[in-house]
Amino acid sequence: MTRPTTKEIQATAQIAGIPVNDEIATRISNSIGPAFEGFAVIAGTLPFDLEPAHYPLAQAAKVST
Repeated sequence: MTRPTTKEIQATAQIAGIPVNDEIATRISNSIGPAFEGFAVIAGTLPFDLEPAHYPLAQAAKVST
C-alpha cells in the first residue's frame, strides 16, 4: 500500500464523477498520504483492508484464531 499519486487521485475522482485539477489532486494526496503510509506495515493483514467494496465478504468469512 503506497501513497496515492496525483494521477491516481484524479482517476479515482473522475470515476466517481468528480473530476479534480492537478492542484486539488496533489492536496488530496498530501493530506491522505500519511494514513496510507501508517497502514503500510499491516496492509493485507486485516479482513477489511481499506477496500469497502469487499467489507460484506470479509465480515461473512470465518476467521480462525
